[in-house]
Amino acid sequence: MTAGSSRVFKAAMLAISVVSALQLQMETASAEDRPAKEVFGHMALPSATGSQPIGSYAKGCQSGAIAMPTDGPGWQAMRLSRNRRWGQPQMISFLEQFSQDAQKIGWPGLLLGDISQPRGGPMLTGHASHQIGLDVDIWWRPMPSPRLSVEQRETVPFISMLDKSKFLTVDDRKWSPLNARLVMMAASYPQVERVFVNPAIKQKLCQTWTGDRTFMGKIRPIYGHDEHFHIRLECPPGAPNCKPQAAVGKGDGCDKSLAWWFSKEPWAPPKKDPNAKPVKPRPVMVSDLPSACAAVAAAPSTNPEGLAAQAYSPAPATRQQNVEQVIQAAPALQPPSDIPLPTQRPTLN
Repeated sequence: MTAGSSRVFKAAMLAISVVSALQLQMETASAEDRPAKEVFGHMALPSATGSQPIGSYAKGCQSGAIAMPTDGPGWQAMRLSRNRRWGQPQMISFLEQFSQDAQKIGWPGLLLGDISQPRGGPMLTGHASHQIGLDVDIWWRPMPSPRLSVEQRETVPFISMLDKSKFLTVDDRKWSPLNARLVMMAASYPQVERVFVNPAIKQKLCQTWTGDRTFMGKIRPIYGHDEHFHIRLECPPGAPNCKPQAAVGKGDGCDKSLAWWFSKEPWAPPKKDPNAKPVKPRPVMVSDLPSACAAVAAAPSTNPEGLAAQAYSPAPATRQQNVEQVIQAAPALQPPSDIPLPTQRPTLN
């Protein structure tokens, strides 16, 4: 290549870079003016960028997400049509390990609910959180044998652990010691920050769990969550744009904070000011999210051919002592065989 042609080549490459930068800038600006759920809810593939959780669990996005394989030795991903099985590498690795450990205590296999959208962010329907690839829902229902088909995974109903005829009461025909061991083991992993369950389930654990209660405080009562439990991982090291939550307080949470859920206050309809003018709800815009999320929305997608070839590979066998103690203390229990037919899930949360 001559000196003249070299200069022409460099100038052309510079021009392409400038055009690409301007195009990205325009796409980013365009995305910022749109409702965030419309932008992120229609993304089919993750960004071809480094993996990072950005923002907070209920106000953020994720770059470089990885898909949880639809099937593995100890799990099946549910409701595949939602396209919400995308998470940060730390989440995918955790679920691989958790599924293996769950089988050691007699749980047949995990049915995995929503993790996050390909680029995280607010969803068109359902969750307020699950936006940065560090949240996952685990069904209380164990994986059946034979395994569910793709079609069955769209239609098989959830199972509530509550007795619908009584206020905030666990149905002992459905709940078993194995359910308790599974959720307590989930809380014992050091990278797990919180586990959300229905207040009645938290109360049941407080009243009946006789093992190590060190991690009971991580299990937090919240509305819903009677058909699944929700695991939240902490912001991983080396993720400066991830906004952590406040640390869980001391104690096991089996105190006045739990008793509050069994009062009338949490369930009373909000009081309305009769003189207040009606306000039309404003959608969350992309510009309301951390600034990096607009760039994530505009970034090129990962090559779909590479994703299609993605297969399960076991996570490194990193054993945590507290998890091993839970496994070793657990007899080979089985879920109850006479679980009543559940009702359809009324709403997504």
